[in-house]
Order: sequence, then structure tokens, then C-alpha cells
Amino acid sequence: MKLFVLILNCTEKLDELMLRFAKEKICGATILDSTGMARELYRSKHEEEISFFGSIRKYLNNNEHERSKTIFTVIREDQQDTIIRITEEVVGDFSKPDTGIMFILPLDFARGKGLNK
Repeated sequence: MKLFVLILNCTEKLDELMLRFAKEKICGATILDSTGMARELYRSKHEEEISFFGSIRKYLNNNEHERSKTIFTVIREDQQDTIIRITEEVVGDFSKPDTGIMFILPLDFARGKGLNK
């Protein structure tokens, strides 16, 4: 088993992504509202204390995605390529700014109803 994690910046793609996961029998995702560290510091007016803010100020001011969605789901080994493919098809090129971050971690133990069997 593995844990798939996606921080989705373009939240308007969430519904389509969840539908595509469901069609591939990838179920049981948990979705949380989230925000990035830089945006939170910027919003709390601590930007003068952090040296890198000068280079990202324009990005933070013009970014339409104030909030993100963080998605967690436990997948089987054989679902890894599928979930990566679907996510890239729906979300787009992860090398572009304001897309998101995805990663997969190995799980030593998982138990519970709703796990992708």
C-alpha cells in the first residue's frame, strides 16, 4: 500500500479529478482545505521578516488561488501509475507555477474501511 498526497492549487479541477479517480476505483480520499506557508506569512504581514518575499510578492498579489486542497488517499501498488496519469491529465503540467505538488509515500501499515482493495 502507498499514500498518495496531492496539494492542488487549481481547486477548480477538484471535481473532475475526483470523478476520474472514482471511475478507476480509486476511492476513499480525504480532502482538506490548505494554504501555503508563503501565502500565510504574506497575509499575516510578516513579509518584511522573510528575505525571499521580494522575489515572490508579484506572484502572491496576482495569484487567483488563495487556498489549496490537500488530498490524501491510500492506494495499492498497481494503482500508482494510474493515479499519476489521471492527475497529470486533469491538472496539467506540474512544472508550471501554481499547479500543485504530488508525491507518494510507502505505507508499512494501513487498516480501515474504504481502503482501495
